[in-house]
Amino acid sequence: MARLLLFAATTGYQIRVFAEAARRLGVDLTLATDRCHVLEDPWGDRAIPVRFGDVIGSLCACLDEIGDRRFDAVAAVGDEPAVLAADVASAYDIPFHPPAAVQACHDKHLARQLFAAAGLPVPQFFRASLAAGPDAAARRAPYPCVLKPLGLSASRGVIRANDPAEFRTAFARIKALLRKSNNKDRHLQVEAYIPGREFAVEGIVTHGAPRVLAIFDKPDPLEGPFFEETIYVTPSRESAAAQREMCETVIRAVRALGLYHGPFHAELRFNESGVWMLEVAARPIGGLCSKALRFGEGMPLEELVLRHAIGEDIAGLRLADGASGVMMIPIPRGGVYQDAAGVDDARGVAGIDDVIITAKAGQALAPLPEGASYLGFIFARAGDPAEVERTLRRAHAKLGFRIATALPTLSGRGQ
Repeated sequence: MARLLLFAATTGYQIRVFAEAARRLGVDLTLATDRCHVLEDPWGDRAIPVRFGDVIGSLCACLDEIGDRRFDAVAAVGDEPAVLAADVASAYDIPFHPPAAVQACHDKHLARQLFAAAGLPVPQFFRASLAAGPDAAARRAPYPCVLKPLGLSASRGVIRANDPAEFRTAFARIKALLRKSNNKDRHLQVEAYIPGREFAVEGIVTHGAPRVLAIFDKPDPLEGPFFEETIYVTPSRESAAAQREMCETVIRAVRALGLYHGPFHAELRFNESGVWMLEVAARPIGGLCSKALRFGEGMPLEELVLRHAIGEDIAGLRLADGASGVMMIPIPRGGVYQDAAGVDDARGVAGIDDVIITAKAGQALAPLPEGASYLGFIFARAGDPAEVERTLRRAHAKLGFRIATALPTLSGRGQ
Protein backbone atom coordinates (compact mmCIF):
# COMPACT_ATOMS: atom_id res chain seq x y z
CA MET A 1 0.00 0.00 0.00
CA ALA A 2 1.39 3.39 -1.04
CA ARG A 3 1.68 5.98 1.74
CA LEU A 4 1.22 9.67 0.97
CA LEU A 5 1.78 12.70 3.20
CA LEU A 6 -0.51 15.61 2.35
CA PHE A 7 0.39 19.14 3.50
CA ALA A 8 -2.62 21.44 3.67
CA ALA A 9 -3.57 24.65 5.47
CA THR A 10 -7.31 24.06 5.62
CA THR A 11 -9.79 21.26 6.18
CA GLY A 12 -11.89 22.16 3.16
CA TYR A 13 -12.99 20.70 -0.14
CA GLN A 14 -9.65 19.64 -1.59
CA ILE A 15 -8.63 17.62 1.46
CA ARG A 16 -11.94 15.75 1.41
CA VAL A 17 -11.49 14.94 -2.28
CA PHE A 18 -7.93 13.72 -1.64
CA ALA A 19 -9.26 11.53 1.18
CA GLU A 20 -12.01 10.06 -0.99
CA ALA A 21 -9.56 9.35 -3.83
CA ALA A 22 -7.10 7.75 -1.38
CA ARG A 23 -9.82 5.41 -0.09
CA ARG A 24 -10.78 4.40 -3.65
CA LEU A 25 -7.16 3.72 -4.59
CA GLY A 26 -6.14 2.06 -1.35
CA VAL A 27 -3.61 4.76 -0.51
CA ASP A 28 -2.67 5.34 3.14
CA LEU A 29 -3.04 9.12 3.50
CA THR A 30 -1.63 11.16 6.39
CA LEU A 31 -2.32 14.85 6.85
CA ALA A 32 0.19 17.48 7.98
CA THR A 33 -1.70 20.67 8.82
CA ASP A 34 -1.89 23.69 11.06
CA ARG A 35 -5.62 23.02 11.50
CA CYS A 36 -5.37 19.40 12.60
CA HIS A 37 -7.38 20.03 15.77
CA VAL A 38 -10.49 20.30 13.59
CA LEU A 39 -10.16 16.71 12.39
CA GLU A 40 -10.82 13.53 14.34
CA ASP A 41 -8.37 11.17 12.63
CA PRO A 42 -10.43 10.86 9.42
CA TRP A 43 -8.05 8.43 7.67
CA GLY A 44 -7.14 6.25 10.63
CA ASP A 45 -3.75 7.91 11.05
CA ARG A 46 -2.88 10.74 13.42
CA ALA A 47 -2.46 14.09 11.66
CA ILE A 48 0.96 15.73 12.03
CA PRO A 49 0.70 19.23 13.58
CA VAL A 50 2.73 21.97 11.84
CA ARG A 51 2.80 25.74 11.54
CA PHE A 52 3.35 26.87 7.97
CA GLY A 53 4.48 30.32 9.05
CA ASP A 54 7.43 28.71 10.87
CA VAL A 55 9.10 26.59 8.21
CA ILE A 56 12.25 25.69 10.18
CA GLY A 57 10.38 24.83 13.37
CA SER A 58 7.71 22.92 11.48
CA LEU A 59 10.31 21.00 9.48
CA CYS A 60 12.02 19.85 12.67
CA ALA A 61 8.69 18.95 14.28
CA CYS A 62 7.55 17.15 11.14
CA LEU A 63 10.75 15.11 10.86
CA ASP A 64 10.52 14.18 14.55
CA GLU A 65 6.90 13.13 14.17
CA ILE A 66 7.57 11.09 11.03
CA GLY A 67 10.54 9.32 12.61
CA ASP A 68 11.07 5.95 10.96
CA ARG A 69 7.76 5.96 9.11
CA ARG A 70 8.13 5.60 5.37
CA PHE A 71 6.21 7.73 2.89
CA ASP A 72 6.22 7.04 -0.83
CA ALA A 73 4.88 10.41 -1.94
CA VAL A 74 4.00 13.93 -0.82
CA ALA A 75 1.43 16.44 -2.06
CA ALA A 76 0.54 19.97 -1.03
CA VAL A 77 -2.53 22.20 -1.13
CA GLY A 78 -1.62 25.90 -0.90
CA ASP A 79 1.51 28.00 -1.30
CA GLU A 80 2.89 27.82 2.25
CA PRO A 81 2.19 24.07 2.59
CA ALA A 82 4.12 23.50 -0.65
CA VAL A 83 7.21 25.14 0.91
CA LEU A 84 7.20 22.72 3.85
CA ALA A 85 6.29 19.77 1.62
CA ALA A 86 9.33 20.46 -0.54
CA ASP A 87 11.65 20.49 2.48
CA VAL A 88 10.25 17.23 3.84
CA ALA A 89 10.35 15.55 0.41
CA SER A 90 13.96 16.62 -0.01
CA ALA A 91 14.89 15.24 3.43
CA TYR A 92 13.40 11.82 2.59
CA ASP A 93 14.37 11.78 -1.11
CA ILE A 94 10.73 11.68 -2.21
CA PRO A 95 10.04 13.00 -5.75
CA PHE A 96 8.58 16.52 -5.54
CA HIS A 97 9.51 20.07 -6.45
CA PRO A 98 12.92 21.15 -5.05
CA PRO A 99 12.82 23.54 -2.07
CA ALA A 100 14.63 26.29 -4.01
CA ALA A 101 12.08 26.08 -6.84
CA VAL A 102 9.12 26.30 -4.47
CA GLN A 103 10.70 29.26 -2.69
CA ALA A 104 11.14 30.98 -6.06
CA CYS A 105 7.45 30.47 -6.81
CA HIS A 106 6.69 32.07 -3.46
CA ASP A 107 8.79 35.19 -4.18
CA LYS A 108 7.59 37.37 -7.06
CA HIS A 109 10.89 39.23 -7.33
CA LEU A 110 13.02 36.08 -7.51
CA ALA A 111 10.64 34.53 -10.02
CA ARG A 112 10.92 37.61 -12.26
CA GLN A 113 14.72 37.36 -12.09
CA LEU A 114 14.62 33.70 -13.11
CA PHE A 115 12.20 34.42 -15.97
CA ALA A 116 14.50 37.18 -17.25
CA ALA A 117 17.57 34.93 -17.00
CA ALA A 118 15.76 32.30 -19.08
CA GLY A 119 15.01 34.84 -21.83
CA LEU A 120 11.31 35.14 -21.08
CA PRO A 121 9.77 38.59 -21.61
CA VAL A 122 9.39 40.46 -18.32
CA PRO A 123 8.15 43.99 -17.59
CA GLN A 124 10.41 46.55 -15.99
CA PHE A 125 10.50 45.62 -12.29
CA PHE A 126 12.26 46.32 -9.01
CA ARG A 127 11.90 45.72 -5.27
CA ALA A 128 10.98 48.64 -3.04
CA SER A 129 11.89 48.73 0.64
CA LEU A 130 8.88 49.10 2.90
CA ALA A 131 11.01 50.78 5.56
CA ALA A 132 12.34 53.40 3.12
CA GLY A 133 8.86 54.66 2.29
CA PRO A 134 7.25 55.29 -1.10
CA ASP A 135 8.79 58.53 -2.38
CA ALA A 136 12.00 57.29 -4.01
CA ALA A 137 10.23 54.25 -5.45
CA ALA A 138 7.41 56.43 -6.80
CA ARG A 139 9.95 58.55 -8.69
CA ARG A 140 11.58 55.42 -10.12
CA ALA A 141 8.39 53.60 -11.12
CA PRO A 142 7.18 53.28 -14.72
CA TYR A 143 3.56 54.37 -15.16
CA PRO A 144 1.14 52.77 -15.20
CA CYS A 145 2.65 50.27 -12.77
CA VAL A 146 1.50 47.54 -10.41
CA LEU A 147 2.56 47.16 -6.78
CA LYS A 148 2.52 43.63 -5.36
CA PRO A 149 3.34 41.90 -2.08
CA LEU A 150 6.14 39.41 -2.73
CA GLY A 151 4.47 36.36 -1.26
CA LEU A 152 0.68 36.75 -1.28
CA SER A 153 -1.52 35.03 -3.86
CA ALA A 154 -4.98 35.35 -5.46
CA SER A 155 -4.38 39.05 -6.32
CA ARG A 156 -4.37 39.98 -2.64
CA GLY A 157 -2.65 43.34 -2.17
CA VAL A 158 -2.08 43.84 -5.91
CA ILE A 159 -2.82 47.46 -6.86
CA ARG A 160 -2.37 49.46 -10.06
CA ALA A 161 -0.99 53.01 -9.84
CA ASN A 162 -1.18 55.49 -12.70
CA ASP A 163 0.83 58.30 -11.13
CA PRO A 164 3.01 59.05 -8.07
CA ALA A 165 0.04 60.02 -5.90
CA GLU A 166 -1.69 56.71 -6.56
CA PHE A 167 1.64 54.96 -6.01
CA ARG A 168 2.01 56.42 -2.52
CA THR A 169 -1.58 55.48 -1.63
CA ALA A 170 -1.10 51.93 -2.88
CA PHE A 171 2.25 51.62 -1.07
CA ALA A 172 0.68 52.62 2.24
CA ARG A 173 -2.26 50.27 1.73
CA ILE A 174 -0.03 47.27 1.02
CA LYS A 175 2.25 48.09 3.95
CA ALA A 176 -0.76 48.20 6.28
CA LEU A 177 -2.08 44.91 4.89
CA LEU A 178 1.24 43.16 5.44
CA ARG A 179 1.51 44.53 8.97
CA LYS A 180 -2.03 43.44 9.84
CA SER A 181 -1.45 39.93 8.49
CA ASN A 182 1.90 39.60 10.34
CA ASN A 183 3.72 39.16 7.04
CA LYS A 184 7.48 39.49 7.50
CA ASP A 185 8.32 40.72 3.99
CA ARG A 186 10.50 43.84 4.02
CA HIS A 187 9.94 44.72 0.37
CA LEU A 188 7.20 44.87 -2.21
CA GLN A 189 7.42 44.41 -5.96
CA VAL A 190 6.94 47.25 -8.44
CA GLU A 191 6.56 46.43 -12.11
CA ALA A 192 5.23 47.97 -15.28
CA TYR A 193 1.58 47.22 -15.96
CA ILE A 194 1.11 44.57 -18.64
CA PRO A 195 -1.98 45.17 -20.81
CA GLY A 196 -3.86 42.30 -22.39
CA ARG A 197 -6.15 39.38 -21.64
CA GLU A 198 -5.42 37.18 -18.66
CA PHE A 199 -5.37 33.38 -18.49
CA ALA A 200 -4.70 30.63 -15.97
CA VAL A 201 -2.92 27.40 -16.82
CA GLU A 202 -3.11 24.17 -14.87
CA GLY A 203 -0.34 21.62 -15.32
CA ILE A 204 1.85 18.93 -13.87
CA VAL A 205 5.56 18.11 -14.04
CA THR A 206 6.83 14.54 -14.23
CA HIS A 207 10.51 14.17 -13.37
CA GLY A 208 11.31 17.51 -14.99
CA ALA A 209 8.92 17.22 -17.96
CA PRO A 210 6.07 19.80 -17.72
CA ARG A 211 2.66 19.11 -19.24
CA VAL A 212 -0.25 21.52 -19.57
CA LEU A 213 -3.56 20.04 -18.45
CA ALA A 214 -5.92 22.98 -19.06
CA ILE A 215 -6.02 26.63 -20.09
CA PHE A 216 -8.65 28.83 -18.44
CA ASP A 217 -9.95 31.98 -20.09
CA LYS A 218 -10.69 34.87 -17.72
CA PRO A 219 -13.34 36.73 -19.74
CA ASP A 220 -13.75 39.67 -17.36
CA PRO A 221 -11.17 42.42 -17.96
CA LEU A 222 -8.55 42.75 -15.22
CA GLU A 223 -7.27 46.28 -15.65
CA GLY A 224 -7.18 47.57 -12.06
CA PRO A 225 -6.97 49.37 -9.80
CA PHE A 226 -7.52 45.94 -8.18
CA PHE A 227 -7.44 42.57 -9.91
CA GLU A 228 -10.25 40.45 -8.52
CA GLU A 229 -10.71 37.22 -10.44
CA THR A 230 -14.27 36.18 -11.18
CA ILE A 231 -14.89 33.74 -14.04
CA TYR A 232 -12.67 30.87 -15.22
CA VAL A 233 -13.75 28.91 -18.32
CA THR A 234 -12.04 25.99 -20.05
CA PRO A 235 -11.22 25.01 -22.75
CA SER A 236 -9.86 28.33 -23.97
CA ARG A 237 -11.50 30.10 -26.88
CA GLU A 238 -8.18 31.52 -28.09
CA SER A 239 -6.75 30.38 -31.43
CA ALA A 240 -4.69 27.21 -31.63
CA ALA A 241 -1.60 29.33 -32.31
CA ALA A 242 -2.21 31.50 -29.23
CA GLN A 243 -2.77 28.46 -27.03
CA ARG A 244 0.38 26.83 -28.37
CA GLU A 245 2.37 29.96 -27.53
CA MET A 246 0.88 30.04 -24.03
CA CYS A 247 1.78 26.39 -23.44
CA GLU A 248 5.33 26.85 -24.73
CA THR A 249 5.91 29.92 -22.57
CA VAL A 250 4.48 28.30 -19.43
CA ILE A 251 6.71 25.26 -19.94
CA ARG A 252 9.74 27.54 -20.26
CA ALA A 253 8.72 29.35 -17.08
CA VAL A 254 8.28 26.08 -15.16
CA ARG A 255 11.74 24.98 -16.22
CA ALA A 256 13.24 28.38 -15.38
CA LEU A 257 11.91 28.05 -11.83
CA GLY A 258 13.24 24.52 -11.52
CA LEU A 259 9.96 22.73 -10.75
CA TYR A 260 10.54 18.99 -11.01
CA HIS A 261 7.68 16.71 -9.95
CA GLY A 262 4.13 17.65 -9.05
CA PRO A 263 1.35 20.09 -9.99
CA PHE A 264 1.63 23.75 -10.90
CA HIS A 265 -0.81 26.61 -11.43
CA ALA A 266 0.29 29.48 -13.67
CA GLU A 267 -1.08 32.94 -14.45
CA LEU A 268 -0.22 34.89 -17.61
CA ARG A 269 -1.19 37.76 -19.86
CA PHE A 270 -1.43 37.68 -23.65
CA ASN A 271 -1.24 40.70 -25.95
CA GLU A 272 0.09 41.71 -29.36
CA SER A 273 3.66 41.26 -28.08
CA GLY A 274 3.00 37.66 -27.02
CA VAL A 275 2.81 35.85 -23.68
CA TRP A 276 3.91 37.47 -20.42
CA MET A 277 4.18 35.28 -17.36
CA LEU A 278 2.71 36.70 -14.18
CA GLU A 279 3.53 33.87 -11.79
CA VAL A 280 3.69 30.11 -11.31
CA ALA A 281 2.64 28.37 -8.10
CA ALA A 282 4.01 24.97 -7.05
CA ARG A 283 0.55 23.56 -6.24
CA PRO A 284 -2.79 22.89 -7.95
CA ILE A 285 -5.50 25.49 -8.42
CA GLY A 286 -6.88 26.46 -5.04
CA GLY A 287 -9.91 25.32 -3.11
CA LEU A 288 -13.32 24.85 -4.66
CA CYS A 289 -12.14 26.12 -8.06
CA SER A 290 -10.72 22.67 -8.76
CA LYS A 291 -14.32 21.40 -9.10
CA ALA A 292 -14.33 23.03 -12.55
CA LEU A 293 -11.82 20.44 -13.79
CA ARG A 294 -12.68 16.81 -14.57
CA PHE A 295 -10.55 14.30 -16.44
CA GLY A 296 -11.45 11.17 -18.38
CA GLU A 297 -14.87 9.96 -17.23
CA GLY A 298 -15.07 12.46 -14.38
CA MET A 299 -11.89 12.13 -12.33
CA PRO A 300 -11.30 15.19 -10.10
CA LEU A 301 -8.01 17.06 -10.28
CA GLU A 302 -7.05 15.95 -6.76
CA GLU A 303 -7.23 12.28 -7.76
CA LEU A 304 -5.06 12.96 -10.80
CA VAL A 305 -2.48 14.67 -8.54
CA LEU A 306 -2.61 11.79 -6.07
CA ARG A 307 -2.19 9.16 -8.79
CA HIS A 308 0.76 11.11 -10.20
CA ALA A 309 2.37 11.46 -6.77
CA ILE A 310 2.30 7.71 -6.10
CA GLY A 311 3.86 6.98 -9.48
CA GLU A 312 0.93 6.04 -11.70
CA ASP A 313 1.12 6.89 -15.40
CA ILE A 314 -1.38 9.70 -16.06
CA ALA A 315 -0.17 10.50 -19.59
CA GLY A 316 -3.42 9.25 -21.11
CA LEU A 317 -5.71 11.39 -18.96
CA ARG A 318 -7.30 14.34 -20.73
CA LEU A 319 -9.97 16.88 -19.85
CA ALA A 320 -13.50 15.50 -19.92
CA ASP A 321 -15.54 16.34 -23.01
CA GLY A 322 -17.43 19.62 -23.14
CA ALA A 323 -16.71 22.91 -21.43
CA SER A 324 -16.79 23.92 -17.79
CA GLY A 325 -16.24 26.93 -15.61
CA VAL A 326 -16.45 28.53 -12.22
CA MET A 327 -17.42 31.97 -10.97
CA MET A 328 -15.79 33.14 -7.76
CA ILE A 329 -18.55 35.34 -6.38
CA PRO A 330 -16.94 38.69 -5.55
CA ILE A 331 -17.49 40.62 -2.34
CA PRO A 332 -19.07 43.93 -3.44
CA ARG A 333 -18.26 45.84 -0.24
CA GLY A 334 -16.93 45.36 3.24
CA GLY A 335 -19.25 44.59 6.13
CA VAL A 336 -20.79 41.68 8.00
CA TYR A 337 -22.36 38.90 5.96
CA GLN A 338 -25.99 38.16 6.81
CA ASP A 339 -27.50 35.87 4.19
CA ALA A 340 -28.01 35.09 0.49
CA ALA A 341 -31.21 35.03 -1.56
CA GLY A 342 -31.96 33.31 -4.85
CA VAL A 343 -29.63 30.34 -4.35
CA ASP A 344 -32.22 27.76 -5.41
CA ASP A 345 -33.14 29.87 -8.46
CA ALA A 346 -29.48 30.08 -9.41
CA ARG A 347 -29.08 26.32 -9.03
CA GLY A 348 -32.10 25.86 -11.29
CA VAL A 349 -30.48 27.60 -14.26
CA ALA A 350 -29.90 25.07 -17.06
CA GLY A 351 -26.25 24.05 -17.16
CA ILE A 352 -25.46 24.90 -13.53
CA ASP A 353 -23.69 22.12 -11.64
CA ASP A 354 -23.84 23.74 -8.24
CA VAL A 355 -23.95 27.00 -6.30
CA ILE A 356 -22.01 26.94 -3.03
CA ILE A 357 -22.18 29.91 -0.65
CA THR A 358 -19.10 29.76 1.56
CA ALA A 359 -19.65 32.97 3.54
CA LYS A 360 -21.12 32.38 7.00
CA ALA A 361 -23.63 34.52 8.88
CA GLY A 362 -21.77 37.01 11.05
CA GLN A 363 -18.55 36.74 9.05
CA ALA A 364 -16.64 39.98 8.51
CA LEU A 365 -16.13 40.55 4.79
CA ALA A 366 -13.41 42.54 3.09
CA PRO A 367 -13.14 42.98 -0.69
CA LEU A 368 -9.84 43.07 -2.54
CA PRO A 369 -7.13 44.18 -2.21
CA GLU A 370 -7.25 43.41 1.53
CA GLY A 371 -9.70 40.53 1.30
CA ALA A 372 -8.73 36.88 0.94
CA SER A 373 -12.07 35.18 0.30
CA TYR A 374 -15.21 35.13 -1.84
CA LEU A 375 -18.92 34.94 -1.08
CA GLY A 376 -19.04 31.56 -2.77
CA PHE A 377 -18.72 29.72 -6.07
CA ILE A 378 -20.92 28.91 -9.06
CA PHE A 379 -20.10 25.93 -11.30
CA ALA A 380 -21.39 25.28 -14.82
CA ARG A 381 -20.95 22.80 -17.66
CA ALA A 382 -22.12 23.05 -21.27
CA GLY A 383 -21.20 22.07 -24.79
CA ASP A 384 -19.01 25.11 -25.43
CA PRO A 385 -17.13 27.74 -23.38
CA ALA A 386 -19.31 30.66 -24.48
CA GLU A 387 -22.42 28.94 -23.14
CA VAL A 388 -20.63 28.18 -19.86
CA GLU A 389 -19.85 31.87 -19.44
CA ARG A 390 -23.44 32.91 -20.21
CA THR A 391 -24.76 30.31 -17.78
CA LEU A 392 -22.52 31.50 -14.96
CA ARG A 393 -23.63 35.11 -15.49
CA ARG A 394 -27.32 34.15 -15.60
CA ALA A 395 -27.01 32.25 -12.33
CA HIS A 396 -25.10 35.06 -10.66
CA ALA A 397 -27.80 37.56 -11.66
CA LYS A 398 -30.34 35.60 -9.62
CA LEU A 399 -28.35 35.92 -6.39
CA GLY A 400 -28.69 38.66 -3.82
CA PHE A 401 -26.64 39.18 -0.68
CA ARG A 402 -27.29 41.09 2.52
CA ILE A 403 -24.15 42.66 3.97
CA ALA A 404 -24.54 44.80 7.06
CA THR A 405 -22.34 47.77 7.76
CA ALA A 406 -19.61 46.81 10.20
CA LEU A 407 -19.38 49.12 13.19
CA PRO A 408 -15.87 50.08 14.37
CA THR A 409 -14.75 48.42 17.59
CA LEU A 410 -14.55 50.91 20.45
CA SER A 411 -11.15 51.28 22.04
CA GLY A 412 -10.78 49.06 25.09
CA ARG A 413 -14.08 47.23 24.48
CA GLY A 414 -14.48 43.79 23.01
CA GLN A 415 -17.10 42.79 20.47
